Amino acid sequence: MDATEEPSAAAGHRCALPAAAQGGPVSHALSRVARLHRTAAAGLLRELGLYPGQELVMMSLWESGPARQSDLIRLLGLDPSTVTKMLQRLEQAGHVRRLPDPADRRAVLVEATDSGARLLDEVARLWSTLEDESLAGLGPAEREQLLTLLGRVEANLCGRTARTA
Repeated sequence: MDATEEPSAAAGHRCALPAAAQGGPVSHALSRVARLHRTAAAGLLRELGLYPGQELVMMSLWESGPARQSDLIRLLGLDPSTVTKMLQRLEQAGHVRRLPDPADRRAVLVEATDSGARLLDEVARLWSTLEDESLAGLGPAEREQLLTLLGRVEANLCGRTARTA
């Protein structure tokens, strides 16, 4: 593989690296993989009537219990309007409820409903399917190495994000 090619989504196929991305072939690949992963997740989540990102909100609520909307915004690292729209859709579907926080009536507390709690096993199943499809052909050692490397990349990007925020 020469410097202007990189692996594509199709196994063994190489695609041309755009000239503007010559200095960042890994960043280009990460962008493509992230987009494809989100598209695959969307297809799986559609079975449950969820949109990408909503499962991350639910995972947080399942793991930690009720949370302030502002804490969910911070945790997800998304724009407040995006999280508000996610929560509105989840609320309309009956999966969450939003209430005034008893400790601070100006804050909004979000909690999973019984309907939302029933999604847990299905979301976990879909997440495992996504993992298996995404990492097909990689052995346990390669999966562990990929996880370690992505953790380093995430830490680097978190550091940059913290400096620019």
